Amino acid sequence: MEVKMTPSEAREFVAAHHHAVLATYRRDGSVQMSPVAAGVDGTGRVIVSTRSGAAKTANLRRDHRAALLSFTDRFFGPWAIVRGTVEIVELPTAMPLLEEYYRQVSGEHPDWQEYRDAMVKERRVMLQLTISDAGPSPAG
Repeated sequence: MEVKMTPSEAREFVAAHHHAVLATYRRDGSVQMSPVAAGVDGTGRVIVSTRSGAAKTANLRRDHRAALLSFTDRFFGPWAIVRGTVEIVELPTAMPLLEEYYRQVSGEHPDWQEYRDAMVKERRVMLQLTISDAGPSPAG
């Protein structure tokens, strides 16, 4: 009997383990997957930084559904999947979210103005996934 992971357990897992694969849907309905770094924002949404022109962003503009597989640095070990819908937050509104994301995933930046300039130059957006379902069990 499979024991489901709760959304709260999944949030805790993603907040502690940033390596992930994000799955979105192409125009033809096939799955497109991207390696990403993921975190969790203050409202419990899974967050990912990406470029405005990336394939995953284009896919999410058409179809807001996504799934994210988060795993440990060990790779073969515990893992979590979250599924839900994604909101895309554009600059300039995304800047404080991008800063929060960086702190969570990488710590303090040595030059925040340099970081902000890079986010603008790269046309970064913040993806915010609201979890509707999570799995498998906490042990994988």
